[in-house]
Amino acid sequence: MLKKILVANRGEIAVRIMRTCSRMGIASVAVYSEADSRSLHIRKADETVALGGVTAMESYLAMEKIIDAALQTHCEAIHPGYGFLSESPRFARLVNEAGIVFIGPSPSSIGLLGDKLAAKELARSEGVPVIESHPEPISDAAMALEVGEKIGYPLLLKPAAGGGGKGMRIVYDAGGMAGALSVCRKEAQKAFADDRVFVEKYIPRPRHVEFQILVDNFGNAVHLGERECSIQRRYQKIIEETPSLAISDSLRDEIGAVACRLARRADYVNAGTVEFLLDTQGQYYFLEMNSRIQVEHPVTEMALSVDLVNLQIRIASGEKLPFQQQDIRLSGCAMEARVCAEDPARSFFPVTGLITRYSQPGGEHLRVDSGVEAGSLVSVYYDSLLSKVIAWGEDREQARKRLVAALNGYHIEGVVTNISFLNQVLNLSAFRSGDISTGFIEQNFEEGRAKEDPSPDHLRLVALAATLIYHNRNVLVRESLKPMISRIGGSPQPTGPYEYIVKCRYAVFAIQLKYQGLERSWVARVGDREYTVVTPPFEFYRRRLKLEINGEIHRFILDYRGSFIEGRFCGIHEVFEIYTPQEWALASTVRSPISRPVDNALRSPMPGLVMEIKVAVGDRVYHGQDLFVLESMKMESCIPSPGDGIVSEVAVRRGQTVETGDVLIRFVE
Repeated sequence: MLKKILVANRGEIAVRIMRTCSRMGIASVAVYSEADSRSLHIRKADETVALGGVTAMESYLAMEKIIDAALQTHCEAIHPGYGFLSESPRFARLVNEAGIVFIGPSPSSIGLLGDKLAAKELARSEGVPVIESHPEPISDAAMALEVGEKIGYPLLLKPAAGGGGKGMRIVYDAGGMAGALSVCRKEAQKAFADDRVFVEKYIPRPRHVEFQILVDNFGNAVHLGERECSIQRRYQKIIEETPSLAISDSLRDEIGAVACRLARRADYVNAGTVEFLLDTQGQYYFLEMNSRIQVEHPVTEMALSVDLVNLQIRIASGEKLPFQQQDIRLSGCAMEARVCAEDPARSFFPVTGLITRYSQPGGEHLRVDSGVEAGSLVSVYYDSLLSKVIAWGEDREQARKRLVAALNGYHIEGVVTNISFLNQVLNLSAFRSGDISTGFIEQNFEEGRAKEDPSPDHLRLVALAATLIYHNRNVLVRESLKPMISRIGGSPQPTGPYEYIVKCRYAVFAIQLKYQGLERSWVARVGDREYTVVTPPFEFYRRRLKLEINGEIHRFILDYRGSFIEGRFCGIHEVFEIYTPQEWALASTVRSPISRPVDNALRSPMPGLVMEIKVAVGDRVYHGQDLFVLESMKMESCIPSPGDGIVSEVAVRRGQTVETGDVLIRFVE
């Protein structure tokens, strides 16, 4: 068994690998950049080595630095995690040449399966269905247009040397080819140091299903079932689950056997994932194989009660797999949500900043893999993933409800996150029914907000929670500040009823509160519904509020702003206006706190580096026209014009770093 491992990664995956190392009695070594000098993964390691630099190229992609760190600390092995160098055949080869064990497949297997074109040819030679594509990388826009005419639109541009959704672009017609190809090649070069791009036919409304495999050095190969990964934004997964509603037992056996056959054919050893697309008729197509552990591996661990990192280490140590295919049985359902620092309302642009408050959920059948804490800095240099929360249930609905409750219990301040968005997804009727595909977000959301109105039941509950906060501060606290009087014989607690009018963008509620005096118990009427509510002790005006409502525990995030309370619950993220009946009569004179000043400027929606400026002073531009290209967290994003107009000033230059809200362009008034 290995005794000491260097983890060549950062964030939540580094912490997660170190956790398993600790349980196995294996010493761990962390590496870090200057930007990560205060990161959580450093404190979780037994030893640390500074790589220097702030960018990925200067640190986590610096192969020689990482190998030197492993040699200096006398590590026997390197675990690459996911991303960065995990699918680099050159890095795996250099590690082996240095006399260090690479916890993953051989360099030749990584080279074969990491090359999307070569992997598809391997699948085709084995009789596995593949999506129609061009067999060679695209050299220029002219070649891409020629291929487009041959295969037919829509097309998908994909980097040949990596996965994770980076560099992928859908091209719907010939007019969009040149721009999409340029951006795709740039992102591929930055993410994988390889700008080769290939073209394949785009399948509308597919499901993205992947199979986890394990192969040891003795030729034993097993699959651990599938993961449904169809809920994606910007071609990257955000919610995953196992098993998939689209996979029958017989189809699972068939595709799993195909995945194992492909792995054996490629002389693959260790953990890997074979990805497939399912069309609307249930036909499956080989997509790619990731020769590393996946971000979403915990859902498989929760459903099978296994530790994939433990098994990776044991395989790399020369041990046999401890089970065979017939021993593997899925139990219940597991579902994961990825918590990221990003703004769904701004096309999921990544967000940077200092995390000032951090509280994660906990409980039975729940797991959180986190790489951050209060005080962590989310920088522009790395991926926006903060943590993952995974819930298990006896069936899909129980797992979904537990995951919803877990997201309700998250509390992160200092950076914008996608927590409310994730909960919106989980609460949509289409998701609950399993009507999902890779186009789910585009079909069900607009500007980061669900097209379907939130559940009236959920709206009533968060309106009730906001009203209790308001009542506690404005009535009970005021009572406590009255001049002291004699309390001989006791003074009855005011019981009400207290009446309020609560308004949000979806509804207006009449709410009545009546204090029962028993264990902080209230009877509350919201519209035509009645609830029994038990509140926490007197100081329950804090931002995280736990209420027992009709015997069931619910958690809310509430930000108090006088008569306005911002509430988050089950994907609802609304500002509630609270009035007494007398105040309601004057409500038309009260201004909403959400009005924003309007100016003739285009402001940066995210922090990043200005890569390209597409306009000059005096140019006439039109709504939706791309004006800038910004790079942030290894992704390039086009910034469109907010409307028609004439450019009066370009306020930034190429290569300049900008922050969220910085003026990019001003328009003629």
